[in-house]
This record gives sequence, C-alpha cells and structure tokens, in this order.
Amino acid sequence: MVENRFQGYPPEVRHWVGALWGKSAGRAGGTANLLLSHMLDTAAVAEVVWDRYLPQVTRWRLEALAGGVGSGRRLFAWLCGIHDLGKATPVFQQLDAAGGAAVQQAGLTWDKYAVKGSSWRHDKAGARVLRVLLAEANWSEEQIGWVWPLVAGHHGLLPTLGQLGPPKKNEQLQGRSRPWKLAQRALVEVFTREVGYDGGLPLAGVEPELVPSRAMQLQLSGFVVMADWIASDERHFDGVSDLSKVTMPQARERAAAAWSELELRGGWGVLNVPGAEAFRGRFGHGPRPSQELVLDVVRRTGGPALVVVEAPMGEGKTKAAFAAAELMAARHGADGVFLGMPTQATADPMFTQVRSWLRKVEGGLEDQVALLHGKRMFNKEWRALLAGAGEWGQGADDPYSSVGEDEYVSNDSFDDCEAAGRRAPAEWFLGRRRGLLSPFAVGTIDQLLYAATRTKHVMLRMAGLVGKVVVLDEVHAADVYMSQFLLEGLWWLGQAGVPVVLLSATLPPEQRHRLVAAYLAGTQSAEEPAGLELPEPQGYPSVTAAWAARDGRPKVLVESGESWRGDLQVRVELLDEAPAAARSDDPGTADAAVADCLEDRLADGGCALVIRNTVARAQSTFEALRKEFGSDVRLLHGRLHAGHRADRTQEVLTLLGPPREGHERPDRLIVVATQLAEQSFDVDADLLITDLAPIDLLLQRIGRLHRHDGVKRPHKLTRPVAVVTGLDLHADGAPHILGASEKIYGRYLLLRTAAEIERATKGGGAGWSIPGQVPDLVARVYGTGRVVPEAWAEAETKARQDWEARQAERREAAAQFLLTRAGEHGEPTLAGLHFGAHGKLAEGQFEALVRDGDRSTEVVLVRRAEDGFHAMTGRRLGPNGEVAAELLDDVLSGTVRLPANLTAAAEQALGPLAGWRDHPWLRYSLALELDEHGGASLGDFRLRYDGDLGLVVSGGRHHG
Repeated sequence: MVENRFQGYPPEVRHWVGALWGKSAGRAGGTANLLLSHMLDTAAVAEVVWDRYLPQVTRWRLEALAGGVGSGRRLFAWLCGIHDLGKATPVFQQLDAAGGAAVQQAGLTWDKYAVKGSSWRHDKAGARVLRVLLAEANWSEEQIGWVWPLVAGHHGLLPTLGQLGPPKKNEQLQGRSRPWKLAQRALVEVFTREVGYDGGLPLAGVEPELVPSRAMQLQLSGFVVMADWIASDERHFDGVSDLSKVTMPQARERAAAAWSELELRGGWGVLNVPGAEAFRGRFGHGPRPSQELVLDVVRRTGGPALVVVEAPMGEGKTKAAFAAAELMAARHGADGVFLGMPTQATADPMFTQVRSWLRKVEGGLEDQVALLHGKRMFNKEWRALLAGAGEWGQGADDPYSSVGEDEYVSNDSFDDCEAAGRRAPAEWFLGRRRGLLSPFAVGTIDQLLYAATRTKHVMLRMAGLVGKVVVLDEVHAADVYMSQFLLEGLWWLGQAGVPVVLLSATLPPEQRHRLVAAYLAGTQSAEEPAGLELPEPQGYPSVTAAWAARDGRPKVLVESGESWRGDLQVRVELLDEAPAAARSDDPGTADAAVADCLEDRLADGGCALVIRNTVARAQSTFEALRKEFGSDVRLLHGRLHAGHRADRTQEVLTLLGPPREGHERPDRLIVVATQLAEQSFDVDADLLITDLAPIDLLLQRIGRLHRHDGVKRPHKLTRPVAVVTGLDLHADGAPHILGASEKIYGRYLLLRTAAEIERATKGGGAGWSIPGQVPDLVARVYGTGRVVPEAWAEAETKARQDWEARQAERREAAAQFLLTRAGEHGEPTLAGLHFGAHGKLAEGQFEALVRDGDRSTEVVLVRRAEDGFHAMTGRRLGPNGEVAAELLDDVLSGTVRLPANLTAAAEQALGPLAGWRDHPWLRYSLALELDEHGGASLGDFRLRYDGDLGLVVSGGRHHG
C-alpha cells in the first residue's frame, strides 16, 4: 500500500518527501515532478534498458555482480535511479521559488543567506549523502568506494573524494539538521523498497557481492546518464506532484511508453554461432584461405580477444572482419559492432558495406547503423535514410533541459522534424555524445579515440563501445600522437572484455606488440602486461590473437597462411630528382622527367598512376602532363570541391576498377593523385610513379599495381613497375629528399626507405616480391638495425635523434588528455577520473584533441554574380543565399578543405551567408564567395577555384 511506505517514520516525513521536487514545473510540462517520481522514472527506464537494449554480456556480468540470476536487473535499476539523491538538499531545493516555498511550508527549512548563490551541485551532494547512508547500512568500504562516483559523476565529470566537501565546509548546503537527514534517509528507503528490495533494512540488501572492473564502472556510469536523460524527457515524463500517485508501476508505464515513442532498440540481440555456410550467405562466395584462417583463430580463442589481421591489400580483410565480428558477438554476448576507419572518406563507403552485410544477417538491421563523423551531412545515403527527420541532435536535445537545473545548460536546439519514413537509428541516438550508443555504428577511428580522452561525458562513449565488437581498419595509419589514444582505448576495451579486430596491410612489428600489450594490460588492470611473450608471425597473411585466460595470464595465438594470389614480382626503379628540380616552387624539370618517363612507358598505351605528396605538386604535374597527353589525364586530390572529387573518384574507379562484362579499360589513362590513392582506392594501374614515402605507405601505393586478374596490358607493362621519385640517390653522401616530403613524414623513415629502394634497384636488382616481402620490408625500415649505407650513417643518426625527440614530444603532448593519468591504470574506482579534465568541447575541438598537426577547416564555395549567389553547379540561390530543399546537394557539393595555414584567416573572415543562418545544415558553414573569375582573397592569400585543378592558392607562405 502506498500509505504504508513511511511506516516507522514520524508523520511529517511523508509531507517532507512529498514536497521535495526533482524537476521544476517550468521544466516538467507545467507541474513540478517530485524527486521520488523522477528517481523511480529513471529506475523504470533502466529496467526497460535492461529488457530491450542492454547487451547480453552486460546482463551476464551484472547478474554475477549482484549475486546471481535474477538480481542484476534490480541492482541496475537501483544504481540508475539513485543518481539524483543530492537534490534532497537545501542548496538544490532553493533553486525554484515555487518548489522551494512548498518544501519550506512542509517543514524543511534553510538559511537562505547560507545557501543562496552557492556553486555546490546536487551530483556531489548526492554522493556525500549516499556514502553516509551506505555506511549506516553496513556496506563495505570497497563497495561504497565504487558506487558513490556513479552518483557524483552523473553530469559527466567524476570528482575525487576530496571534492565532495561543500564550499567553506558549509554543511547547511547539504542539510545538516535532523529533519533533512531524516528526509534523505526516508527518500532512499522508500525508493529502494519501490525498486524491489525488502526487509527491515532494504539498503543493506542492495549491496553487490562483487566489485566490477573500472571499465564496467565507466560503462554503468554511462547507462546512469542515459537513463537519466531519457527520464528527463518532458514530452514523456510530465510532472507528478501528488505523492500518492508516485509508484513504481506508474513509473514503469511512463518508461515503457517513452521507450516506444522514442523508438529505441538494441542490436541483433542473442546471436546463434554462425555455421559453415554463413560466409557464403553473407557475401555470395566461400571464404578465401586467409579469411578462413581468421575465423579459425577466432574459434580457438579462450575468451574475448584482440585479433590482429595482417594481409595484403585486396585480400578481403573487411569481409573476414565482418564474419569474425559476428562469430565473436555470438560467442561473447555482444549486441552490435563499431567499425572505425582512418578518414571520413573511407568511412563513407564502409557505411554502405556494413549496411549491406547487416541486411544479410537479419533484415532491418541495416536501418540501425549510425554514420559517425563530423561531415556526415554531406553523405547522400545518410541524408536519404533520415528522410526528413532530425540530424545529430536537431530536435534530439530539446526535451532534456531539466537534466541540469543547477548547471549552465546549453542545448543545441533545432526545429523538430517528422520521422515518417525514417530508416536510420532512433533520433535519440543522434544527439551529442550519444552516437556510439546506436546499435551499430560506422565512423572515423576518432570515435574510439574520443572515448579514451579525459573529457566530459566520456562515460556515454564508453557505454556505447562496451558490449559491441570493435573493428578498426588500417590501424597502421595512426601516427604516434593518435596512437597514444588508441593504446589507451585498447587498454579500457581489454579491461571491459570487448572483442576487438584490428586490420592492417603493413603493420610494423613494434606497433603490433604495443597494440597487443595495451589490450592485455587492460585485462590485468596493469600499466604493462605481465608474462607477455608474443611470437612474430612466420608468414603473410597472419593473424595474432591475444586474450586473458581464466587465471588472468595472457594467452596468445599466432598463425600464418597464404594469400589467395601469388606474389607479384614488382620491379622498383628510381627517377632521380636533383635538388634544383625538387624545389617545390620550381617543379618544371621534375614534371618534365615524369612526362618523359610516361611517354616512353605508355607508347603502346596503358594506365598509369602518379602519386605526389602535396596538392601543389600534383597540380603542377597534372598541368605538365595535360600538355603532353591531353584529355587522357585525370587529377584527384583533397582540394577539389566535394562534387568534383566524388565525380572524378567514381569515374576513375569505374575506368580502372575490377574487370566486368561489357567494360573495357581505356587505351591510355594517367591519374595524378595525392595520398588519397593510398587507402580504400580499388584501382588497377599498369605503372606506378610515386614520390618517396615511408615504406608502409609506399607499399600501400604499390598495392594499386596489377591489382586485378584478367586485365589485358600492353607488352611493355606486363611486369608491374614502381618508379620512385622525389629524391636523388646520386648526391654526395646521404640522398637529397624533397623538402615537402620531409616536412610531412620526417627525414628518418624516408632515409631508411630510400636505402631499401637503393638495394632493390642496385645493379638491375630483382625488385620486391609483393605481398610476400611486405612484412620484412616494414620490419627493417621500422626496426633499429642498420639498413642505410655507411655513407649515410651520420645523416641517419642525426635524423633518428630528431625523429625520436619529435616522437617523445608528441607522446607527452597527448598524455595530458588521456583518460587515465600516468601510473593510475591500477586504480579500483572511478573516483577522480576527471581530475584535471578538459570539459565541454565542441566536436571540432575533439578532433583537434585526438589528431596532431595543424588544424584545417572546410568552406563552402559559392559564386557571386550580378544576379546574386550561385552554387558551384551553376544553380541560382535566393537573394541572400537562401537554399531551397532541392538545391541543398548543389550547395554542399561546393565544400572544400583549405590548407592548414589558411585556417585562422578563414575563421576570422568568413561566416555563413545571411540566408543560411536559420538553415539546419548550413548555419555553421563558412561561405567563401568567389568572383566571376573564380577568385577570392583571404588574408595575404589569393585563392582561385579552377574546374580542372581545383583550389589553387598563391601568396602568403603557402607550401602546398
């Protein structure tokens, strides 16, 4: 009976609890929501999260934590609902005049001069109250120690125990009088009984039997936030001010209705272990030997594992990863997948592939995939799936303003949109910080890296990752700065028991060891893993798996196989580029040498790929080659606007992609590109000419040579040839290397790569066997053994010293932002996790946090003519640049990224057009207005957009 909930308490206690408000009338639909009501709402939401969302593996672990089958759900609900206990304090209750007056009228009073204007917040106040009450219920210090931070951190920042004292030790903020203490105790006891704990001292019955890992604590902290935010949706949880109507059954009805209205759901649920024919069913063919090797290793692992797959470009690593993820999820109770790619450009096509795969797993799952990167609004497939619904928080954050009544609240509010026809994850998942909570997600690797930063609400990101299988592609692309966040993320995933698949074609042995060590250190909750002995793969492709045995000791399994294709005998040639020709401001001689080489090699036709290390160099080469070869030349780089880049990329992929019936390769084609051609670029070139790059990237470029079977090639090009330029090996002493290349990659690795090139070309050398030699070549260049000639030794030593100093500097720069401070990986609780944290950051700032180097920015190009503004497609906009719905793609196609040295000038001088300021997609875009000749000025720079060359920059100190 509702009336019996306060038995044993003085009659006035019921009135006190019946007056304590949790959501003010202005933020609860016009009627104040009682504190007990909001706590029960949150607990009821947690029950629905358990029933309809929580991964199976998380439920298993919570059952064990709570003491057995049937106890985990109740504990989970209690942990989520108790979060707002701190609102039962004077410092919070005085925030709303009407609510505060009702509380005082009921008999709970305070000195207004002692509490007014205090910065003391209810999250910390609640943790302080809860510690006392749990101690009175005879909880152990160990259990109290991990539970109170969940309350203290439910607004995104986890304080230290020392930070739980109110300012100036003013206990009046907490409610130091006997009535306040009694009201707080009664509130907690009534709440605890409503959730399902009985007995004379119900709080004692809540105490868990085990202490979860720190990673599981962080996951639970994220779910506390999730449940609180859903229960704070004023559209579904309007105010209840009558205590007699505040019950758990009533809260459950509200929670179930809200969940259905929000259309929230989990992933694939409980999966059966895929059978032998599953691979063919998903992909239309049986597994290649290397793909079967991956699945065999996964089957032999003794628990959630880190699996590193190293295989040549074009071997089918992505399909192997999909199949492995499905197998891992079935074995270990994971309910979804996150797939991280190195760039936005590679994430977009992967989004399409993941949706296609999930459609084969179970129809409808493809509609539960979120695309997570800062420019997803430019992805036409993503926009089509939204079908007019809100985007990444357009409407998703509006109803939650009551979450933080005692903190400054900033809502990214957008107009609500109808969700009819929506074929994307629920809008709630698209709010800020919530993307990884989507059942399935594809994005840049940054999404994982953000989860390894000491930033506000990091627990939401971690809650989204734990319970999924995590797949990261092209992990070799992470530089030393990014790698610090990657290693930190792997540590937390290891401690959380998250299955992880890492893919790479060219992974240095030392990097492989660091990745495995980080994951295993997490499983041991240690700074470094004890007892790790990691054998080197003895072949290529290879699979390395690492996991923790039941006794905690590391277990590893390393297997190698054969590629489905035989090795290509790639001839490596050198096209020396003398220092004068290598100057970036005088490229004529270098371009002429490339043109001469192509004229000779393509005399009978053929398709060549020329890769330059800078945009300016690619533009110069394109102009020189166009004079010789006319319309047979194409240009691809990052300063083409989005429309041109997409069209030209698709054209090249069509012309040089896998052979298909009815399609003939062009008689002659030359593609000039930048590093865009290194990753996820499935083209087949007869000949490669490339600037010098570190060996792993050079081998990625060589992977475009003779990539497909069944291609007819001119007689001169029947053997794959890679011509390397951008250096001069005939200089006295150490070679001269293009300065722009050294600026990008550093001299040390380029020198060691140049030594391997010299070895391959000396005396008409045999070249390289690809992919068979890939591991050895990468290991030698990235190792510490002597590979350079004696004449280069002094230059190499100096370059190595500079490189090591730079590496150390970048590691130190990253350390201040890592989720765990140095030496604290063994801490048992989340207390103080955010000490010295970086709090509220915009998404662009997050990207700068996890990626080193100069920050760059994107602008949207528009042409200004006498009759007004035009998109780059030529279509006319409104008088002030207004964009009708049918013109949005035209405008967005004009997006282009500026060189980093123009960022400051662009951010200072540019903004959205007047007609964009109310547009949900364009309101934050920077418009760069071009004159009728395609030109514009920006600071000291002169810019020109050329239909063939893309964005051309001159003036200032531009280095391409």
